[in-house]
Amino acid sequence: MAKRTQLDIERILQIIPQRWPFVLVDRVTDLVANESIRGHKCVAMNEPWFLGNLPRTPIMPGVLVLEALSQIGGILAYASEPFDESTSLLYFLGIDKAKFRRPVIPGDRLDLEVSVMHHRTNVWKLKGEASVDGTLCAQAELLASVVDRRG
Repeated sequence: MAKRTQLDIERILQIIPQRWPFVLVDRVTDLVANESIRGHKCVAMNEPWFLGNLPRTPIMPGVLVLEALSQIGGILAYASEPFDESTSLLYFLGIDKAKFRRPVIPGDRLDLEVSVMHHRTNVWKLKGEASVDGTLCAQAELLASVVDRRG
């Protein structure tokens, strides 16, 4: 049986390079290295993008939902094959088949689920889905690579 792991925000901040206001994963609830990861982001009205993005109808920008999926995917890649974050960085390379199904609004808990589709050397192809209360909000295939920080 594969080992399952949970991570709190303190550990997440040790793994991903993003900082406020662009840390878009609050907790990892289930992680199986080389397979899948689940977690969530609690969406709050005081986040800076709500001030300028449709301020009378606050909606989390779809690109940030995809960024949340890429961040939790990066945590999965790191947990699967840890790298020295002082010399390496996981870059988001591309996105395919992105679809937006439902808006994400303040007060929602955005559930994030990413699974490994393919992994070879330093390149990861991932499938991600974001949902609220069991309703799919967004989905995409993500491509990422571990690269040298200096280059």
